[in-house]
Amino acid sequence: MITTFYHQPCDKYHREALIGNLLMRYPFLFRETIGESLCSRPIDLLTIGNRSHAVLFAAGFHGMEWITTLLMLRFLDDLCCTIRNGQELYGIHPAAMLNRRGLAVIPCVNPDGTEIQIHGAAAAEQYQSLVQNAANGNTSCWQANARGVDINHNFDADWDSLHQLEAENGITAPSPTRYGGTCPESEPESRAIASLCRAGHFSHALAFHSQGEEIYYGYGKPTEINCKQALALARVSGYRLSRPEGLASGGGFKDWFCQYLGKSGFTIEIGCGKNPLPVSDLDPIYDRLREMLTLAFLL
Repeated sequence: MITTFYHQPCDKYHREALIGNLLMRYPFLFRETIGESLCSRPIDLLTIGNRSHAVLFAAGFHGMEWITTLLMLRFLDDLCCTIRNGQELYGIHPAAMLNRRGLAVIPCVNPDGTEIQIHGAAAAEQYQSLVQNAANGNTSCWQANARGVDINHNFDADWDSLHQLEAENGITAPSPTRYGGTCPESEPESRAIASLCRAGHFSHALAFHSQGEEIYYGYGKPTEINCKQALALARVSGYRLSRPEGLASGGGFKDWFCQYLGKSGFTIEIGCGKNPLPVSDLDPIYDRLREMLTLAFLL
């Protein structure tokens, strides 16, 4: 694994270079496109092992949170290198498990939002004016997609209640963050991941965001197994367990995955500080979460 590849902001060009390098070095790693963003940027899915019984890791829901994409690709690199070399991870031989367990990774759910945050409103292409106006000319804090919809407010998990709460907080139109759109799955990015989950066989899912060093688990009343898994993830990471409220609850991918599919879902808020977290934070974040990511794959 060449860690220097992971030390710059993860725009489309850099992400493509990282993924291309992984595919070249690991022939057992597969890539497909599950959909496209509003600006026709591909939403990639990278998989190893048994696709019919896999764990889903998804990152890059928000424009400022591109460090989560770097975390996913670095862990995938580490895991694939271990498999190729026949090595162990925390006493486990992952290569021996691939016939019965797979890992599916969506490195960047919201590629337009990432480009806008890093490169400015022009990256929104035909939506440039909308983004420019919604951001008041400053896209450094852009989290939404190119249409000003927060992807993690756009899933059908008590969406109506969240939409009302957004309105009560003055969020009624395209915005850099927290506007849930006109209806659940109004955006191609949320439809792509929801369609994948409806058609797939994922045992559980982790959504990666930044920041806060917290783990959100379940939705509504969490299942016993969800609670046990959450405790295990918290124990090995040192992150605290939390149940979000207000505008942070409902409408999210993890919420929908738990409510709609009835399976375990987790939101991992990586790192601590102010978004976008600097790339220099990646190494200590990865060192702290490597065991948790391995455990999440094996659960």
